[in-house]
Amino acid sequence: MSLDHPDGLTRLRYIVHRLRAPGGCPWDMEQTHESLIPHVLEEAYEVVDAIKSGDPTLICEELGDLLLQPVLHAEIASETGAFDIDKMAHGLSEKLIRRHPHVFGEASAATSDAVLTQWDAIKRQEKGTQKEGHLHGVGAGLPALMRAQKLQKKAARVGFDWPDIAPVFSKLREEIAELEEAIANGETAAMEEELGDLLFSVVNLARKLDIGSEAALAATNEKFIRRFHAVEDQLTAAGKKLGEATLEEMDAAWDAAKRGE
Repeated sequence: MSLDHPDGLTRLRYIVHRLRAPGGCPWDMEQTHESLIPHVLEEAYEVVDAIKSGDPTLICEELGDLLLQPVLHAEIASETGAFDIDKMAHGLSEKLIRRHPHVFGEASAATSDAVLTQWDAIKRQEKGTQKEGHLHGVGAGLPALMRAQKLQKKAARVGFDWPDIAPVFSKLREEIAELEEAIANGETAAMEEELGDLLFSVVNLARKLDIGSEAALAATNEKFIRRFHAVEDQLTAAGKKLGEATLEEMDAAWDAAKRGE
């Protein structure tokens, strides 16, 4: 095997092996599964940003960076004989075959909802969690907004869902009223609980609208940054700095930035 191997994945595996081997890269040699956790998350989010950009070259680059993570984890595991990338790939292949009996077997699933319901049933059987709660372990490692939406989707698949969107708005109004009451009473613990309930209801609204709550909030974050930068620019042009301008001046600059979009 060499640095010039024609097969891309084989070449990548060789490079990662060399980075971890004696005489390789000090940083790579120090890494563990645990130390790489932030890098897995960072690379995944950078892939999301690339996809949003619509730039195929950037998407390819960021997916390549993400691909490094499983290859590096597999190399680390292979050093103790725990597993290697071939075992990882074979395990994934077997799982995909098992969980798609409508493709590789005799089962039938004509819609995406049917596929997901079947997938969940097979997964629970494989993991021996049929006797556990239906939401046992769902999305445990996800950010809170994403986990809330995943929990709600899984509950909805067994019928725990409103038939239309009207009750969702009613629930939102109820949660806002309960939060206002907790604030009026000065109940700190109740404020946190009711705010959590309100956020959960907002996520439920996103789910009913078939909108990803995490993606929607991320887009709003970017919009806020863009408009706030425009506010800064307008204040600078007027000879003012942030912290010196009044709230009324900043509000006016914000409204102007909003109109200019």
